[in-house]
Amino acid sequence: MNTVTEKKPRLTTSAMIASIASEGQRVKAAPFGKALTEYAANHPEIVGMTADLAKYTDLHLFGQAYPERFFQMGMAEQLLMGAAGGMAKVGLVPFATTYAVFGTRRAYDFIHQVIAEENLNVKICCALPGLTTGYGPSHQATEDLAMMRAIPGLTVVDPCDALDIEQAVPQIAAHNGPVYMRLLRGNVPLVLDEYDYRFELGKAKLLRDGSDVLIISSGFMTMRTLEVAKQLDADKVNVAVLHCPTIKPLDEATILREVGKPGRLVVVAENHSTVGGLGEAVAALLLREGVVPTRFRQLALPDAFLDAGALPTLHERYGISAERMAASLKAWLN
Repeated sequence: MNTVTEKKPRLTTSAMIASIASEGQRVKAAPFGKALTEYAANHPEIVGMTADLAKYTDLHLFGQAYPERFFQMGMAEQLLMGAAGGMAKVGLVPFATTYAVFGTRRAYDFIHQVIAEENLNVKICCALPGLTTGYGPSHQATEDLAMMRAIPGLTVVDPCDALDIEQAVPQIAAHNGPVYMRLLRGNVPLVLDEYDYRFELGKAKLLRDGSDVLIISSGFMTMRTLEVAKQLDADKVNVAVLHCPTIKPLDEATILREVGKPGRLVVVAENHSTVGGLGEAVAALLLREGVVPTRFRQLALPDAFLDAGALPTLHERYGISAERMAASLKAWLN
């Protein structure tokens, strides 16, 4: 008897920068650029700034609508952050965009000294967070949350999907103080509208309840977690999903309430290194407050320089694909 093995299609170079949307998943184009453009119509203090990456952060839509309020700073991220701080000092509210590796690693001291120390009203929105590009460690910002959480007074946001971004933009604009937001760009998946969800700065939201596992997640890992939870329904495994779009300040009360429910495996899922991100923030909170879950695990990227390659391959390799996540949960439950 002959058996035919179905071969997966060969991935091309374009898969290194492909959308994180699953096949057939609903998407919305450029939610950040559109939301900022809409908000700025009634808020003349909003200005857009970028370091030669307007098209790749969707800020070009703002630039087309308000060319007199759009500033192209060139490939000079330190200058971008310094100038943004100066504009904030005269009452403007700059939205500064670049890639996350450049906005954090390259411009860290300028954010720390120029913006955060003086509590200036600058909104730093950075694309390609974590493992959302296959171009290797030079472009993979797998440590950005650890770096930005360490800056006093800086609010840190990691939205899940297009709806999260659309609703976060006006709230971070209205927030008095500096903000770092991870940015999903291009065709961004849309999933949270199915869960009667509203973004609230500083708040975590329970998207679904479950008696076996509680997964606390942020960023696109929340949409992966929801996908996995649906898969595990077939195995009679009930998964609760708590989405934490604000990493700092953390919604401690909601996390403590949910983790305090007995008998569940508690897992933190994040598109970030195991070091210094949401997982360690939650673990530290639980230790400080004496709340001890039955078991605690992390679904995160390793503390390593990651490989270059196609995103689907890398997500599988590093355990954050839906298939690998489901397998890990089943193994921990057994």
